Amino acid sequence: MVLSLKNKPRNPTHSTFLAKSLKPTQNPLSIPSDFAPTIPRLSELPVIGPHPSEISTMKASASASASASAVNQIYEDFVKVHGVLLAASGLPQSLHRKLFQKLRADAFDGGNYFQVEPVEDGRQRRLVLTTDYMGKESDVFLVDHAWTFRLSDTYKQLQEVPGLAERMAALMCVDLDLNSEAGEEDNGSDTKLSAVEIVEREVCKVKEETIGAVRWLELEDLDISDAMLVSLDLPSKFPHLLALSLYGNKLKDAETVIKVITQFKHLRALWLNNNPILNNGDNCMEGAALRGCPRLEIYNSHFTPNFGEWALGFCGGLYEKDNPGGSDHSDHALQSVTSLDLSNRCIHNLITKAFSADEIPVLSYLNLRGNLLDDNSVGSLLKFLKGFSSLSSLEVDIPGPLGESAVDILEALPTLSLLNGVSASKILESEKSVIDSMLQLRLPEWDAGESLADRVINSMWLYLMTYRLADEEKIDETSAWYVMDELGSALRHSDEPNFRVSPFLYMPEGKLESAISYSIIWPTESIQGGDECTRDFLFGIGEVKQRSARLTAWFHTPQNYFIQEYEKYRFKLQSTKFSPPPVERSATNSVRRSDGSALHVYTDIPQVEEFLTRPEFVITTEPKNADIIWTSTQVDEEMKKAIGLNDQQYINQFPFEACLVMKHHLAETVQKAHGAPEWFQPTYNLETQLSQLIGNYYTHEKAGVDNLWILKPWNMARTIDTTVTQNLSAIIRLMETGPKICQKYIEHPALFKGRKFDLRYIVLLRSMNPLEIFISDVFWVRLANNTYSLDMCSLFEYETHFTVMNYRGRLNHMNTPEFVKEFEQEHRVKWLDIHARVEKMIRSVFESAATVHPEMHSPTSRAMYGVDVMLDCHYQSKLLEVTYCPDCTRACKYDTEAVTKGGEVIKGSDFYNYVFGCLFLNETAHVSPL
Repeated sequence: MVLSLKNKPRNPTHSTFLAKSLKPTQNPLSIPSDFAPTIPRLSELPVIGPHPSEISTMKASASASASASAVNQIYEDFVKVHGVLLAASGLPQSLHRKLFQKLRADAFDGGNYFQVEPVEDGRQRRLVLTTDYMGKESDVFLVDHAWTFRLSDTYKQLQEVPGLAERMAALMCVDLDLNSEAGEEDNGSDTKLSAVEIVEREVCKVKEETIGAVRWLELEDLDISDAMLVSLDLPSKFPHLLALSLYGNKLKDAETVIKVITQFKHLRALWLNNNPILNNGDNCMEGAALRGCPRLEIYNSHFTPNFGEWALGFCGGLYEKDNPGGSDHSDHALQSVTSLDLSNRCIHNLITKAFSADEIPVLSYLNLRGNLLDDNSVGSLLKFLKGFSSLSSLEVDIPGPLGESAVDILEALPTLSLLNGVSASKILESEKSVIDSMLQLRLPEWDAGESLADRVINSMWLYLMTYRLADEEKIDETSAWYVMDELGSALRHSDEPNFRVSPFLYMPEGKLESAISYSIIWPTESIQGGDECTRDFLFGIGEVKQRSARLTAWFHTPQNYFIQEYEKYRFKLQSTKFSPPPVERSATNSVRRSDGSALHVYTDIPQVEEFLTRPEFVITTEPKNADIIWTSTQVDEEMKKAIGLNDQQYINQFPFEACLVMKHHLAETVQKAHGAPEWFQPTYNLETQLSQLIGNYYTHEKAGVDNLWILKPWNMARTIDTTVTQNLSAIIRLMETGPKICQKYIEHPALFKGRKFDLRYIVLLRSMNPLEIFISDVFWVRLANNTYSLDMCSLFEYETHFTVMNYRGRLNHMNTPEFVKEFEQEHRVKWLDIHARVEKMIRSVFESAATVHPEMHSPTSRAMYGVDVMLDCHYQSKLLEVTYCPDCTRACKYDTEAVTKGGEVIKGSDFYNYVFGCLFLNETAHVSPL
């Protein structure tokens, strides 16, 4: 799919050609430590001027020349220090000196050239050039960072930093209702009337103005309860009502509401939206309303199966509050309608007597987006629409009710000049199938009761940018996110931008410790006064990197396309049938020496050195002399050659084990083998499956089910760069900090005393073919520190949603037997039943690898893996991840009991003794075969 976006003049949100995006984390801001000569402070610069011994007649030009020479030297030092940053920014070399000058002077002079203007009814801002003209690459401007932060600190900073939430809310235009409320209080005008007062006013109008009858009544957001609705006695006062809106009240009882509503025999439109009655799961409301009001055409903004001339006239602008129409249909009332927006009306059958070329002969614009039209075939719809000879502009979901090809639609409807806002000639020329370029902005949304912090968090993904610092030795584990100041944040998107933006780290003292972060912007095209200044949100990102799907972060993209992609993907998973490999007898032999001498073990893991104490093994410091290599480092062919390893040595790694230990490969392995097993949450590789993920998200959204997701880097441990969110824009934008999977979050896990937990199991793998796998009798629980919550603020609390406390937070160790006993008492379950399901799941995971990747087998491989498991609220096991060479500090540190084997005591100091005994001596002490 290609969503093209080309900027229309002064409106960058409606576009038609391909766009690109700023992704600074693809080129981290590298500051090599040996590439940073110190720039002296200005106060430390040598004073340039005449020496007292020199004659007083020295020419001023000599002083000016010396001063210029000093400035040139400072500039050359600036370029040396910032050379990598300048190259990464993309700033033309011709602007380097100008940038240097503005940085030295701390010159924020954008206000002299630009103006910020409100658009979209104040819900967004744009940046406009106020000077007469600005040439391409003629200047560069500094933009301050109004807020820079790590994601984990987001909520805390918004709550604690004075004025931050207020400034961000104003910058992101999510404080509008606060401003309007203040204005209303100041004006002191038109106090809100009650429902009773509105009804009395309408009754008086009938008496005083001698109008025939009230036909349109709006009683919205008036806290009307069921009892009040009855007491208002609306049917007797307004018997000829055509349209009634009870939006946003407190109606709860379906029987009461239906009894009142069905007394209106002429009713054409009824709005009960945003009432508790619609949240009660009662799906009979619409049917009961239609039976009692057989002429009803609009119910809760959707067309009923009875829709006809009145509903079409309402959408065509003929009927509204001041002109509700008569009680009887007018003949040919739609003859003058030229434009008809029927989007999102839940229409199933379009081919009706009212909606026909005879009744609407001059219709030139038609919007059918968001309607299934599933009672009509593609062919019948195209034939039917062809009868509208004046139809020149059509908007419809593609793929959708008119098929999957824009070209096919245009060939069937030759009168069209625009399809979804794109010229028909351009579509035919490009032969693109999916065209949806008139993308609507994803404007911030909020509830009136939401705090400013919550509003900012929901909206910030439309404004955030990111970078990550790095030097030659390491890269920051977490990215910095930032919001540009009011000027920079007003730069909106365009596919044909006239400005470019890049983060820039200025080091006035030549060292990273003195760094100040800015963004720099410069014109990439010549622009005229009054033109809007725009940037490309997806600079450098094309369709190979899923550009069109990523636009969903800022725009409403075609849901039908993504849902269809998801449905195809889901069908493929559900069609997968798994045939497990046969269970065969052990084929591995003990590697014990025939002469009884010890096996030499090389390891770089301190616990192995300390706790592998049995006489069959002895530690060596020379890898090439070892019989067994037990390392936390990846051993590839290059390393083997470098340190002199040979193919007869045993290594604690299996070839292609990445299919298990890298999260995106694990998901692919499980899905190829099992499709969508219940023990594996829906998981998407965002680098290749973003469209399917978006479709899944939209499907959940339409169904009104939980839409919380967790993003995990492909290959990082300790929950680094891991985020929990229900914000689709956030999911897409987080791709900018590195490749990730997106996995459905387990919203309702089993809890232990109100806290989240997971389980670390130790799995020992002797062979992949046949599969010989064992589970250690030692496993341990990892507990979160805070009470579990799904409140938005809690999603930023590491100690609420994560359990790995070895490296951050407070580690609260609990002995496994104690945990199991208390868990059984709290939940009234038997742990042996849970453990049996866990064992079955772990076996299935490794069977997946053995089936999908038979090349993983190696006769000289023996390995230990950590398998992390969570239980849902029904005590079903869910696989979290598989870890290579897991941290077994706890296993070595604490003595425990084998809770699945009658409480046999297992000493922590013997952990590696029995691990090595199982893997290399074919023993089964303290392990169980799977």
